[in-house]
This record gives sequence, structure tokens and C-alpha cells, in this order.
Amino acid sequence: MCNRVGIVLSLLLFLSLESRDCSASSQYDAVNKISLNTVQGWAVKLGTELYHFGEFITRKKEVQDSFKSAQIESRDGEKLVQSMADDIRGMMELKISAVKRIVEAAENMAFDKQNEPVPEDYQFYNSKEMEDLYEDLSMTTTPEPEFNMENWIIRPPSKNAHLLQNPHFSNIPVNINFSSVHVPTNVYAWATEVIKGIHWSEGLDTHFMNNYQSDPTLSWQYFGSSTGFMRHYPAMKWRADPVDIYDCRTRAWYMEAAASPKDVVILVDRSGSMTGQRRDIAKHVVTNILDTLGNNDFVSVMTFADTVEEIVPCFEDSLVQATLANLRELKLALDNFETNEIANFSAALTRAFELLEIYRNNSGGANCNQAIMLVTDGVPYNYKELYERYNWKYDTPVRVFTYLIGREVKVADVREVKWMACANRGYYVHLSTLAEVRERVLEHVNVLARPLVLQREKHPVVWTPVYANVTDPKVADYLWEQRERAEQKERFMSQRRDKVLFNSEKEQNRRWKITQMKQGQYSELGNSRYQLMTSVSMPVYDLRHNENITENVLINEAYWVSVTKESVEENGQREMRIARLLGVAGTDVPLSEIQALMTPYKVGVNGYAFMVTNNGYILIHPDLRPVFQQILKPSYNSVDMIEVELFDDDRSPRNFSKELTALRKEIIDQKTGNKAMNVKYHMDDMKRVGRGKKHYYWTGISDSPFTLVVTIPENYGRHRITPPPTDDIHRLSLTSKNISALQYLSDNWSVHPDWLYCRHYERTFSTPEEELLYFLERVAKPGWRWPAKPRPPEHHKNKGHERHNEGTLEARERKSSNPPPRNEYYCDHGLMQALVYDARNTAWFNKSISESASDEKAAEFIQRFGYIVAFLATHSGLTRWQMHPPKEHNDKPQFGKQWPRAIDEVWYRRAVEQHGVDPLSYVYSVDMSTDRSPLNVSAAVVTAAHAVFHGDGHRKAPAAVVGFQFKHERLSEWFENITSSCEHNKCVTCMNNNWECYLVDNNGWVIVSKETKHTGQFFGKIRPDIMMKLVEDEVFKTVHIVDYQAVCFREKKTTNPATMLLTPLENLRLIMVWILSTTMWFYNSITVGLSQASSYPFDYEYVTPTVAYQNYENDDETDDPNVSKPPPRILERDFEKLVLINRTRPTPCDREMYLYQLDYKNLDEKLNKPAKECERPFYAQVVNYTNMLLVVVDALCSVKEGVMLPSIDATEVQYNESLPCLKHMHPLYRKQPTSCIRNHTEESNVQMCGRGCLIQQSIILIISCLILVLNLFT
Repeated sequence: MCNRVGIVLSLLLFLSLESRDCSASSQYDAVNKISLNTVQGWAVKLGTELYHFGEFITRKKEVQDSFKSAQIESRDGEKLVQSMADDIRGMMELKISAVKRIVEAAENMAFDKQNEPVPEDYQFYNSKEMEDLYEDLSMTTTPEPEFNMENWIIRPPSKNAHLLQNPHFSNIPVNINFSSVHVPTNVYAWATEVIKGIHWSEGLDTHFMNNYQSDPTLSWQYFGSSTGFMRHYPAMKWRADPVDIYDCRTRAWYMEAAASPKDVVILVDRSGSMTGQRRDIAKHVVTNILDTLGNNDFVSVMTFADTVEEIVPCFEDSLVQATLANLRELKLALDNFETNEIANFSAALTRAFELLEIYRNNSGGANCNQAIMLVTDGVPYNYKELYERYNWKYDTPVRVFTYLIGREVKVADVREVKWMACANRGYYVHLSTLAEVRERVLEHVNVLARPLVLQREKHPVVWTPVYANVTDPKVADYLWEQRERAEQKERFMSQRRDKVLFNSEKEQNRRWKITQMKQGQYSELGNSRYQLMTSVSMPVYDLRHNENITENVLINEAYWVSVTKESVEENGQREMRIARLLGVAGTDVPLSEIQALMTPYKVGVNGYAFMVTNNGYILIHPDLRPVFQQILKPSYNSVDMIEVELFDDDRSPRNFSKELTALRKEIIDQKTGNKAMNVKYHMDDMKRVGRGKKHYYWTGISDSPFTLVVTIPENYGRHRITPPPTDDIHRLSLTSKNISALQYLSDNWSVHPDWLYCRHYERTFSTPEEELLYFLERVAKPGWRWPAKPRPPEHHKNKGHERHNEGTLEARERKSSNPPPRNEYYCDHGLMQALVYDARNTAWFNKSISESASDEKAAEFIQRFGYIVAFLATHSGLTRWQMHPPKEHNDKPQFGKQWPRAIDEVWYRRAVEQHGVDPLSYVYSVDMSTDRSPLNVSAAVVTAAHAVFHGDGHRKAPAAVVGFQFKHERLSEWFENITSSCEHNKCVTCMNNNWECYLVDNNGWVIVSKETKHTGQFFGKIRPDIMMKLVEDEVFKTVHIVDYQAVCFREKKTTNPATMLLTPLENLRLIMVWILSTTMWFYNSITVGLSQASSYPFDYEYVTPTVAYQNYENDDETDDPNVSKPPPRILERDFEKLVLINRTRPTPCDREMYLYQLDYKNLDEKLNKPAKECERPFYAQVVNYTNMLLVVVDALCSVKEGVMLPSIDATEVQYNESLPCLKHMHPLYRKQPTSCIRNHTEESNVQMCGRGCLIQQSIILIISCLILVLNLFT
């Protein structure tokens, strides 16, 4: 019994102890948990204090009162887009008028002077050779070696000129008193036809200067000759880096004006005889043909032997648009075809004719000229039956151009190949060297231009797509290769300094990460090196009908003779009928000039205007990003509007909706209309996203291929602020004594640098602010008149076509020497009114904040926050700022100098958007911290911005944005103070190590964290599990963004043995090279290992990956005594794979990413949920009056593994086909150019249809080389 009682007592004692333990445990859990009420209290307190501070420091109430007299005006999108289109059209007419005057003058001068003899001592301004008269030339030139050669012709040197930097011409040193001449590298300036053209075209200088005098907005003017030279105004020194590959005849403004659009099929013979140099010449011919094509042309490249194959398989049985991307794809594919078997010309020609017939019948492709380019080393016969069947019975719609390759050609080959061209309205060329390819290939442009020249009445006006002014797109690959060479050099130097460190896994991981960042970067800002522009051009015709023509004729396999061709008799002399294109005249139009006419202040914040070409490609758009890492993208000028305007749907990449494609078609067809669409857009270097409804308004710009589109946001975009009509600047200045607009602009202000307030054409100013002050002073004076919009002088359409009946050339020049009066300045009256109104009503902002508040309160805030910048930016582009306390000396750029673009700044745009969510809200942000650009938290600043709206009852519009900046560390301290306190002394706070607290903005970026390294990072990378839960709860929305302008990096093949003909001698050469290289490597290995000596300099510029390391070990220049010497190279070649980089080639591609946006719909309901241990180990609350979310996370719940949060980092979209193939298989609508001149009844009288290679020049070169060699040995 006692035992039972003892057992019961023991059990009761045990249970009581267990109960006490459970009670203590539950009490412990309660003590260590943060309650939802506590988090809500922190969010309210932090938000309220920040709000009151913002109201005080920005003086928002005073700013609102400043605009109380402003008027609210409805924004009519249809009237706005029409007004802009009219202004742009007026500007375009000015440019067209200037080009027409150049065309008239050139045709007149050529008709009167081109047969005049050129004096032997004739000098001209050669852009590549002329020097500045005031420069010290003693160290800049190298004397040429003296050659004692008989028959050596000494040519006069280039004229020299004094050049001055001119802001209107991108600060390039120029001379506006005359033009200069650029001659391509492959053209001899003193060739007869070239120097004659340079001589007579000197007279264009008068017309260039008159044009510039009458229209000071004119940019470069030029005349590009069909012989290759280009006369450009003003004169400048041509600086080519690294080499001059410019040829005006391959630029878009020349190609598209010289001939109507064309469909081209290029047939390349790949039979067994097309090997070695013949194959290389054939590839060079195709490449040069492709260089003469533009966006309005279509092309197909096929190779043929026993079968006919497309060079790019996915382009089979079709013509592809000649965009930069497609041409690049075709050129790269040329390296891969192999030569073998026997050529089947019948199959190749049949395939080409049938393909062109399909496009002709369906009105597809260019729907104008059609041509076949045949590249071969000989044909068995002329295939007359094919031409009768496919070409002649349709009145010869297809021209045939033939290119005969090879030095040793048969008379029969020449006869048959030339007949094929002459019988089909084409041209025949014989090519024996690579050097003559460019010049001979360009002959086909002159042939295609014959119908244009013969009709003589029409001079089609051509506007080009967007292009960059300073470089050729083909240079992009070269620049990238140079950058990789520099990286390769750095890797060798780093390994030399510390091999152990370089080969370590940590260092290799770091370098790999840097490479990934470079290849994936999206920061494409700072494109000042490139000026984007379009050009307007017109063809220039030779008005003569006949001329003596000399042609080289092959008599037998080794003998050529020159024959003068005759066909008609004129003035007692027998001459040849001609239809010659003299060249093309044009002028550049910087896109910045067009953008200035788009009046962005009228469009408003988050609205914009853009322009589209007839192909649907972007001419102007705020999201056009043509540059990556300061290099032009491979296909920067063929970005489609559908790839930039991202509509808010859930479709996969390149699966565009019918509604979107229908909108695109309406715009391309230049109709007038409007439509509202839901869109998504990115900001802040593709790290933030916005969504909303926008209204599109569009109208065509008459007599051009362009359509103007204006995009206005819904709600706040419907209205705009305007000053009262009584507030005229000039009237107020005259009626108010001693009061000038200048007094409203004192310290710390800036204006939008890209907007056109007033522009002086004859004076230069160091800053936009200086120019504005100059005009404000002029406006205040009596006699001021607002300038009218310039209009072109009347231009008679048929004037000058009967030139020889209009009197002498001197009389015509006198007639053109009186240009219309020049406007010395231009002003945007409406923008100036708005700016002065804003300046006058916000002048008080320059006063210190202590003058509008008690000293105690100001001192309290300054003590709490330290250095503060308060700023104000208005809708007119005016930005003001105040520093508290004022600092006399500050190394950092001032606020308005860093962010002067007002409504275009990200903080301005976000603040206006946030007003629709919460009118009292401030938008907080901190610079982002990414792998590419880590944030220095100790120097970071927080920016807060708030939109100020003005209303008149039922309407309101954004008038300004106010805000402040302060040190990030002060916000962290404030956050820590608030989240470390609570109502009860024993409660848990964010200071507890078991809890992590974050301030996250509305796009998911961390503004404040206990771990300072997290500042500026994406919250989803720190806690992907929590971010994923917030997405699942619909607190954040995931927005899929596709970048259709991205660049990816493909591995580059460094060798291509297919180009080599392995003859016995070639095999012997390869064996000798191998033996020699192996011997040298063995010798270097021994000597370097023993002595570590250096005896050979290292040429970094031309290093190749396979020998670079050996050469680097022998580099005198890097033998720094502080550099540790590596150990003897025993296993040196084992480490080469770590040193060598993977060579890549930039390639257009699509990249996708997932950005995040806070969803404010029913947000409180989504957030007011209790934490559930590790199932939901966090609280989240909106911080009042801000765009921030307070997230409190239980740190005891570790990060869940395997959470697949959609990444914000851009990744390449993988398609089943290459991007050019995918675009080709899903073509988008385009509008064909309206001008098409492809036939003329008199063309059959022009019998000049071919020429042989200039073998005489080759003989002269050989003799010259032999003489030089003999001189060296004597």
C-alpha cells in the first residue's frame, strides 16, 4: 500500500514539474516573439516622422501655393501630335530645300566644267592630308623615303587650313569658309575622273555656305561622287581610328538615293576550281555587294555546284530584308562553304529566276528592281534559253550582273559571261585581285541608277534610317576584339606578377564573375561618343547625253587592248550614249534637333514622342539603346517599335498579339488615329518596372517615310499646367520697372539641358543656363520680337533642267549668291513663358529654410539628419536646390548638376506615379547595389521625392516635384531607434539577434537593413523564401520584361582551315612551320627557366593567344623590380588555359528578366496576418506616407532551400532557331517605299555593259616593286 502511495506521489510530482517546464517554455516563446501590433506601430511612427520632416524641409505647402494662379489645360493628344508633325515637317522642308540647291548647282557645274583640263599644280583641301596652319607639325609627320625612280609623278600637296572647334559640329575643329574632300583608301585621288570631279565640284562651296547662312541649323552638307570622293562642308581633318574604311558609296544616304529598292539574288560558284585566291575574291565580292544594300532591299545568297544551297539554311527559298543583323548572318556564313564538284549553272539560274518571279508576282520584297549577281570563274556557255524563258518574255525585269574571277581567263569565258550581263540590262566585271573588288562591285549601283538618270525630271528625296555619325557598324566587331586583347594582356601581366594568386580558385572565380558582369551588363548610358542622326539625300545626274568611252578588251588569254566605243554622232564627233549618275548630295539631321521640336514639356511626365520608319523600325525613341559598353550594337538601326513598346500581357517572347500588330500596321501606314493600351515599362537601368494605361496618338509626316507617335499616360496625363495669359514675359518686363526675370534665377538652379528654350546660332555659351540668362536679358529690352518659325525659300521644281538656256554659269552663281535673311536665334515662346512663371513663383525657394521656420525646429532637424539637400523641380524643366547647412566648398557635384533633367529624372517620374497611389506619399530610394556596381554604403544617400499637383476642382495636373536627400546612415539610425523600442519594456525588438528587419521599396530593393551590406540589394536575393511568399500572397506582382535590344556573346572561332588549299607545297610549308615553332618553344623554355632573362620586346597590339604567354615572359617593359619573379616554367603550358580568355563575338539576342512591383490593391488585408512559426516567419507592413514596406523576419527560421524565385537578372531567351532565322520565319508588316523608277525606254541605247580588270595597273605595280628591290641590293 505504501509503495502504491509512493508511486502516485512520485507521478504527481513529475507531472507538476513537467507542467512548470511547459509553462516556462510558452512564456519564453511569448517573450521572444514580436507582435503584429508592434510592427504596425513601428511602421506608423516611422512614416509619420518622415512625413513631417519632409513637409518641413521641402516646404511643400508653400510650393503648392506658388502655383495657385496657374491654369489647368486639357491635353488634346490629336492636336498635339499634329502640331509636332507640322513643326517637324517644316524643319525637314528646310533640309530638303538646301539639298535641292546643292543638286542643281552640282548638275550645272558638271555640265559646264567637267571637261575642263585640271592644272598640273592644282591643289585642294584633302581631309585626310591637310594640316592646321597653326599646329606644330615638327613632331607629327614622318618624312617619306626618297625613291630614285624614273617617271615618278610628283603631285602637289594638300592645301592646309586653320581649324577651330565648333559646338554646332560636335566640337570638331572645322573651317566654315570652304569644304574639304575625303578620298577613300581604295581610290586614287589623282585618277583622271576623280581629280576632274574634285576640280569642278569646288564651286559647290558657295552654295554650301549660302545654305548654312540661310539655315544655321544645318549640319554637315556633302556631295558624294560616284567616283568615290566626298566633298563635305565645313572642312575638317578626317581622323580615322584605327584605319579609314569610310566610303560614301556604301553609306545608306548614298545607296538609297542612287537607285530604287531592289531584290538581289547572289549566286556563288563553289565548284572545284573556285579554290585559293579565287574563293577569297568571290567572298570579298559578295561582302561588298552586301555592303551596298539597305533596309529597303531584299537579298538571298546561294552557292552552287551540282546542287544549289542557301548560304544560311533557314533563309531557304526566300529573300531576306537587308538589315544589319541579316547581312551579318550572311557574311559569317560565307566562311563555311566548301568548294568541290562541278557547277550546275542551269539549276542555279533557274532557282534564282523562279524565286524572283514569285516575289514579283506577289508584290513582295522590294517590289521594284530585281537583279541576279553571278560570281564565277567561267561558264560553259551563255544559257540563252533560260533568259528567253524566265526574263525576256517578261520584258527583262531581272538584271544580270556577272563577276568573272581569276587572272587566267579564256576568251570564251569573257565572251559568254559578258554576253549574259549585256543581254539582260546588267554589267560585266572581270576581277583578278582583291584590291580591285570594291571599286568594280560598285559599278552595279551606277547601272541600277540609269532609269533615274534618263528620266531626269524626278529627284527622289530619300530619308535614311537612324545611324551613328562617327563610325561604321562593321567596326563594332573590331572594337570588341581590341577590348578582348586588352583583357588578355591584363591577364598575362597579372599572372606574371603573382602566379599563385592568379591560379587560385578564388581569383579565378572573381575573374569569371567580372566576365559575366561585362557580358550581361545593361548600363548603356553615357552614349555621348555617338551622335545619332538621319540624313536626307537626292541623286545628282550627269546632264550630258553622250561621251567618248574607252574600254579594255581581251583579245586572247594574255593580251588586252583599249577600244573607244562609238554609237551616235553629235556635233560632228562620234560618241557613246551615256546615262551617268554623278553622285548623291545630302545633309545630316541630328536626331537631337528633331527631338527638340517634339516639345516634351507639352507631352508631360511619363509621356513621350517617338518616330517610326516605313519598315516599322525606330528612328527616335527614349528607350532606343544603340550602344553597349561604348560600342555600337550589331543591329542598332533595325529595332522594331514592337520590340520597344512593351504591352502588358502574359505572352511569351516574340509572341505578339494581333491587337499590337494591328496598331503597328496603322502607324506604319501613316494613318492618323489613337488608341489606349495597357503597357509595362522599365526604369533605373532595367531594375524597376511600371505598369499602366497609355494613350497613343499618331500621324504620318508627309513626304517622308516617318510616322510620329505621341504617348500620354492615363489620368494625370490628361491635363497640364499653363501660366495665366496675362503673364507675358516681355510685357511684364516693360510694365514692371526695375524688375527682370533675371532676379528670379540666382544661386543653385539649372534647366533641362536637352530642351530648346532659346538657341543662338551665332554665339556659343558654356552652359544652357548661361544661354538662358542671355535671352532673358534680351527679352526685357524694348523692341524684342519672338522669332517666327523658319520656312524654306520657294524652290521651283523644274528649275535648272534646261541649264544651258539660263545664261552663263557665272550668272547663275550670282543669282544664288543672295541667300535669304538669316535668323540669328530661335525661341520656344510657350516653354519660355512656363519657365519664367515657375521661376518667379518659386524664387522664394532660394531663401534659407530657417527663414520660414523657427530656429529651434530647424536646428533640431539639422542635428538629427546632418547635411540635407532640399530640391524642387518643375514641369518647365527648372530645378532648384538648397543645402542645409550651406557648404561653401563641396567636392561632390551639386544636386542640380547631377540630376538636371527634371521631369525625365527617375525620382520625378516615380513621385508622380506614386501620387495616384497615395497623394501624401513620398518615394524613397537609394542607389542600387549590384554585382556590376557594388554600393559604397558609407557614402550612400537617400532620396525622397513627392509630387505636387495643382487643381481647379475636378481637374488636376502635376506642377512640380519636391524632395530631399540626406545621408543613408542617418536613416539607418532613425530606423534603429524606432524599431528598438516598444510599448512594453520587456518586449522583443529588431535589436534582438533572432529577428531581422528591413525597409524594402515598392520594387523590392532594400533601403535599410541591420546588415549594411544588404543596402541597395534586391530583397529576393537576401531572402528568396520570404519574397516568394510575398509574391504568392500577391503583395508583390512579378512583371515579365523582355529586352529585345540585348547583346549576347558567342564563342568566336579563331581559325578556318577551309580557306586553305592543301597542295604538296602547302603541306611542306606547314611541316616546316611546325618544326620551327617547336624548336623555338623548346629553346625558349630552357632559356627562360635558367635565366628569366628578357631579350625581345612584346607587341601587345598584335599578340595571338597561342604565343602571347611566351612573348610576355620576355617583356622588358614590365620587368618591374617590385614584381615577384615566377618560378622556372616547368609546367607552364598546363596553366595557359587559365590565362587565355574565350574569344567572343557580340551578337544580337533577346534577354528576359522578372521585375517586381508592389500591388496596392487590398494591401492591408494581405499584410495584416500573424506570423506562423517557420511557415510564415515574417511580418510586413506599409510604412505610412512612403513607398516602403517594413519587413520583420524571424531569423531562427533559416532560408528555405530550393525556392525558385523568378530572377531579376537578365538571361538569354533560348529559341529553337537563331534570332535572324526566327525573325525571318515570322515576318512583320512593312510599307514599301513609294518611289520606284526601274525602267526607261531609252536605256537600250546605253551599250556600256562591262569592263575587264585593269591589268595595266598590275603590271605597273610589279615593275615598281622590282625597281624597289633592285635599289635595296645596289
